[in-house]
Amino acid sequence: MSLLSKKISSRRRQVREGIAAERFARLSEFINSGIPGSLLILLCFVAFSSFLISVRAGQDWFGFRPVPQIIAATIISAAIGLAMAIYIYHYHYRIIKNHTRGVALAGLFSVLLLAARFCSLAIFENRVYPAMACAITCAIILVIAYDQRFALGMSVLFVALICFAADYETDFSLFLTMTTGIATCCFLLKEIRTRIKLLEVGVFAGAAVFIICFAAGLFEKGFSGSLMAFCGKMATVVICVGVVIQAILPLIEKVFRIATSMTLLDYSDANQPLLKKLAMDAPGTFSHSLLIGSIAEAAAESIDANGLLCRVGAYYHDIGKIGKPRYFVENQMGTASRHDSLSPAMSQLIIAGHVKDGIEMAKEYRLPAIIRQFIETHHGTTLIEYFYGEARKKSNSNNAPPAEADFRYPGPKPQTKEAAIIMLADTVEGAVRALPEVVPTKIESVVHTMAMKRLQDGQFDECELTLGELSRIETSLAKSLAAHHHGRIAYPKLTELSEEPNENEQEQSQSQ
Repeated sequence: MSLLSKKISSRRRQVREGIAAERFARLSEFINSGIPGSLLILLCFVAFSSFLISVRAGQDWFGFRPVPQIIAATIISAAIGLAMAIYIYHYHYRIIKNHTRGVALAGLFSVLLLAARFCSLAIFENRVYPAMACAITCAIILVIAYDQRFALGMSVLFVALICFAADYETDFSLFLTMTTGIATCCFLLKEIRTRIKLLEVGVFAGAAVFIICFAAGLFEKGFSGSLMAFCGKMATVVICVGVVIQAILPLIEKVFRIATSMTLLDYSDANQPLLKKLAMDAPGTFSHSLLIGSIAEAAAESIDANGLLCRVGAYYHDIGKIGKPRYFVENQMGTASRHDSLSPAMSQLIIAGHVKDGIEMAKEYRLPAIIRQFIETHHGTTLIEYFYGEARKKSNSNNAPPAEADFRYPGPKPQTKEAAIIMLADTVEGAVRALPEVVPTKIESVVHTMAMKRLQDGQFDECELTLGELSRIETSLAKSLAAHHHGRIAYPKLTELSEEPNENEQEQSQSQ
């Protein structure tokens, strides 16, 4: 019995240790997911918004609302905050992982809510105008920083808080008017490629606000001259918001660590110092980067990704080769390879080092983080196959073969669809260039093979790329590369041209 009890006790101990280890792993995964920090940010925002809504003012004093209203304000703020958190969890989970973005988003909402509430507490006669300005500002900034769907969903939820902050919690016409304005901004402002774009969006949004505001006022009070003046002022506020945001656009880009299309166009200029240096010191890499930019832009547009971002990112993805251009085949110009005199391990260090050198150079030239991501991730953690193969060949039978991990790039893997496109475009362009005979069928085969290879290697695990999108990217890349490597009619040799009689000689011979 004693032996049996000892066996049972040891098994129970093993089970308990296994359960404890599993629970610890789950707890570690939960902590590393970023959810606890995001919940803390959400709690702070709910507390702040509840406090602002609970404060009220008279002519000469500040105080708080009655207790039932304070409880109601807390419940409403918590409900709206929870709805925002669920929306973020489903459509922009990376905000939960990136606490800096979470703080920036909560800070934006808090500042705008404070502005709307301050105007209400200061007892401005027309405090509805600042409320409208805060709602439109929120929508435009979120479209610039994220995307249209996210901006629309978050702004509609935020408008409810704005109505409470401005003491218009029961005014449905104001809620409808502000929702119309933010919806118009979200649908029209996909990207900013010109300096007048925000003004155009403001004009159209102002017109929409004027129409809805006029219809609501006409329904409630009937037609009057004051109604037209009120609607005109509301529309003017929307237009002015567009002008103000255009002025503070660089600040928005810095806070949210983004680059608008207008900024990306500036960085795509060939006169940029870094691109000029790349063209002078590594002309082969510069030509390669231009080609990658062209085919990657088309591939991105095929899945509705940011094509301009792909093109500009491709221009800079290989700037790390500027320091040692002759160690890369596209810059050797027919000369002997410098790797012939190096060991595979040393060659691997030089090849992999261009990623680190590129990041340092990008920081030196102050490239935006959204462009630097392409430098970091365009190779991911892929294997440097050529030098790994050379190392295996040179390893003696007595020595252990080289570790595959020692011949991989440091990473990280692509985090966005655009970064994944650049990785794949860079890979297939080199593979197609190495083909002895470049024909469309072989190009399609190479593109598909390399895409599946990167997929099976786990290089796309950390981005939101689907198999359907990957298939469309393959089709676009194959089509673009086939167009680039199109065939030409062979020109006749000079000797053949000299042997052909001209028309005058043919006429003379016929006449004779």
